[in-house]
Amino acid sequence: MKTVGIVVEYNPLHNGHVLHYTRSKEITQADAVIAVMSGPFLQRGEPALVHKRARTEMALHMGADLVIELPAAYAVQPAEWFAYGAVSLLKGTGIVDCISFGSESGSLKEMLPLAKALARESGELQIEIAQRMASGSNFPAAYAAAAASVTGESEASIQHLSQLMSQPNNSLGLHYLIALERLDSSIVPYTIPREGANYHDLVPANRNIASATSIRKLILEDGLDSVSSYVPEYTLDILHREFAEGFGPMDWERFRQPLFHALLTHSTSELESYYEVTEGLEHRIKRLLPELREPTVESLLTALKTKRYTRTKLQRMLLHILLHHRKTELTRSQLAEGPGFIRVLGFSTKGRTLLKQMKRSATLPVVMKPSTFSHPYLTWDLEAAAVYANAYPSPAAAQMFSDFFLPPVTL
Repeated sequence: MKTVGIVVEYNPLHNGHVLHYTRSKEITQADAVIAVMSGPFLQRGEPALVHKRARTEMALHMGADLVIELPAAYAVQPAEWFAYGAVSLLKGTGIVDCISFGSESGSLKEMLPLAKALARESGELQIEIAQRMASGSNFPAAYAAAAASVTGESEASIQHLSQLMSQPNNSLGLHYLIALERLDSSIVPYTIPREGANYHDLVPANRNIASATSIRKLILEDGLDSVSSYVPEYTLDILHREFAEGFGPMDWERFRQPLFHALLTHSTSELESYYEVTEGLEHRIKRLLPELREPTVESLLTALKTKRYTRTKLQRMLLHILLHHRKTELTRSQLAEGPGFIRVLGFSTKGRTLLKQMKRSATLPVVMKPSTFSHPYLTWDLEAAAVYANAYPSPAAAQMFSDFFLPPVTL
């Protein structure tokens, strides 16, 4: 059975995701699809709109056969480690033949040779990036210039590379390719051009396809029915059910109290110990807290943001503080070891067959019941799920500890 891997967040699953799923099966001629999905918190440092079980259910309705979780240690990361964690999981299954990702360019022609070069230059690249950021560049610009430098590209090519890398799906796609190289994986990459909507679009520009960003904005401003033309019926039904139960829509302000408690009670040295608290940001946080007109996460992010620190960087930093992720636990050498396990979130009838194959071929432990397995990153995932559910209006223990009590989602 030929199997393609896709890496997703489904926040929420919309028509563009369905298009990517369909075309991925078409161009790869795959019989089955394994989706690596982020848990309750996402790469941009935001809480997911609804719980991971609800998003797993959406994926299975769409046709995904097996959904596995990208641990929070990798899910809340810049593109390099997000991609590395996801590809490590796909390789670890032992049954994935190819990976398909969306990109603005829709071509691997420029990405493949660049990925081969950057995979060999990771140490030098990191030094170059740090130096350029110290000179005032933001991360995307610093990465593009550093990549051109370490690969021997001419100065004339830096602007072109910068434009390529400034597009989020191109950048993430490049890092999937770099991860394949670093892991010496035989998984074959494919890319599909992004259509109908750009990643950051705030307003839908197409009758049937809109970015997840614009869909979330519409939901929060105009209600669920305003997005009915942009999402499958099953997505809308699941969102209606979750919202009716008080399980969404989740946003940063739901986590304001525990976050501000940590920020107010931690010393600057304690804050500095958390992952992504860099370059004196702990002092900036402490200095700005008393100056906020209102103690909201949004006002804090607005106050912290500068040209140097993107909103995404700051959101990830705050999330690592909220979840108590320390620098000593997320070193490059530790992350390079990979996730260490495959956590199954859900599966279809065909997915059950894939699971049987995985149990014979996987190079990582396959975890169906977290209570039967122990790993630091799994502990973090269980804690993240509990923190997420604790932000519900009336949280119950069964919700906070659902990872222990509930089996994988099946259809």
